[in-house]
Amino acid sequence: MARWLFKSEPDAFSWDDLVARGNAGEEWNGVRSIQARNIMREMKIGDRGFFYHSNIGKEAVGIVEVIATAHPDSTADDPKWECVDVRAVEPLERPVTLAEIKADPQFAEMVLVRNSRLSVQPVTEAEWAAILKLAGTPAATAEKAAPKKSPQETKPKKPKPKQKG
Repeated sequence: MARWLFKSEPDAFSWDDLVARGNAGEEWNGVRSIQARNIMREMKIGDRGFFYHSNIGKEAVGIVEVIATAHPDSTADDPKWECVDVRAVEPLERPVTLAEIKADPQFAEMVLVRNSRLSVQPVTEAEWAAILKLAGTPAATAEKAAPKKSPQETKPKKPKPKQKG
């Protein structure tokens, strides 16, 4: 399972907004960076990531799960733009700020530190574990099982038409 970090401006789309979507989750749309798009193409269902509030707060606040692989971004006119769908898994016990991350030498090579403008980015296993530790979030909580059914399977099914006869 790969690890990621998803950045969003909380006044545009916050952790609470994603939580409100429930298990159906949300398209991680609006990304217009070739590098970020290519990163999303690497994501697989079940991968976990941090939800990071950028600009306001500048902190990792929760754990998300990829629930749909890369597909056309519904907000884009150009088909080259793709996105994944994610759902909220669990809030971190406490947010971990960018200042904390930058102050800790174990994160010196983290993409968040080296390329702060990239909106979707990989996280190493060591970085994942260290951020969970800083947040006081047990690793078992971060790996909580995904729902048994995909969002598509949980949508109400239309009744089958009755056969004439």
